[in-house]
Amino acid sequence: MTARKKRGKASRPRAVASPGEGPGVAVAEMVEEAAEDLQLEIVAGRGGLENRVYIVRVQRPGLALTGYTDYIRYGRVQIVGSSEIGYLRELTPRRRSTILAKLCQCHISCFVLTRGLAPPRELISAAESAGVPLLTTPLESTKFIKLFSTFLEERLATRLHLHSVLLDVFGLGTLMLGDSGIGKSECALELIDRGHRLVADDVVEIKKMADTLLGASPDLTRYHMELRGIGVLNIRDLYGISSISLSKRIGLVIQLERWEEGKEYDRLGLRDETYLILGIDLPLVRMPVAPGRNIALLVEVAARNQLLREGGYDAARRFVERVDSIVGSPSRAPRSPSRKRRTPTRRRA
Repeated sequence: MTARKKRGKASRPRAVASPGEGPGVAVAEMVEEAAEDLQLEIVAGRGGLENRVYIVRVQRPGLALTGYTDYIRYGRVQIVGSSEIGYLRELTPRRRSTILAKLCQCHISCFVLTRGLAPPRELISAAESAGVPLLTTPLESTKFIKLFSTFLEERLATRLHLHSVLLDVFGLGTLMLGDSGIGKSECALELIDRGHRLVADDVVEIKKMADTLLGASPDLTRYHMELRGIGVLNIRDLYGISSISLSKRIGLVIQLERWEEGKEYDRLGLRDETYLILGIDLPLVRMPVAPGRNIALLVEVAARNQLLREGGYDAARRFVERVDSIVGSPSRAPRSPSRKRRTPTRRRA
């Protein structure tokens, strides 16, 4: 998948799925995959472990504990903390049982009790009857919500697989695109030999996290690179652990293109082109590939230049401004050399 050959236009890769449109995350996956961080335990409602969570933001029952359940939404985790448990304990057992039974009929994904609080018997009974998972964690509500939101953002992120190479060049995530056989992997290998890090070769898994794009390698090809004539290499075994990076935020896209005679290429660096991925515009540099050009060196320079731009310094625009200031200044007429008149001197007799 390559960028379209139009100035200022960006290619629009197609995403696999977006939050709320995909399969979501099953409660069973939450318990198993985040067991170490979230420390979740199942108390009741094992029949609903296939219930799914689609929304990152959690929800507190709040007014729903008074019987007003209109704002309970499926796909969100219901957090039950000290204030909710304290309020339920103030109710009579009959009133508590009625409210919790009504609440559990609202198609809830799951309940999570924080701080290791003991759930009321009525909540256990209602959750078991309705098939709503009831989970507990020893973590405080604030810490749990932070960790849980991070976990869900990771799992629910919009994802895209792109035929490209991703490297960490001077700390900048540099995504190289180009036709098959143009030399992306060879360029990446030379950059690795220069001390930069490989993130992914051939296929890059890109996911949208808030307003940034994070690139990583699929599990099958992680650490590996394929070179025509040599085969598959394990970069970590060849160059050591410091030569690879598990993931990197993408900050620059470099489009490798075959050199075309007569085609006009940007020679000043004033064209601000972008490449659109998952709704986010990334800086794009089109780099012609021709015999004798050191592409790895040019990629390094492009990365350094982009870092300078992010810091507020644009060498091309500074140069143009300087030229404009010189050309626009009033020219001074050259002075003609002045002739000094000699004063006659008297000769002494």
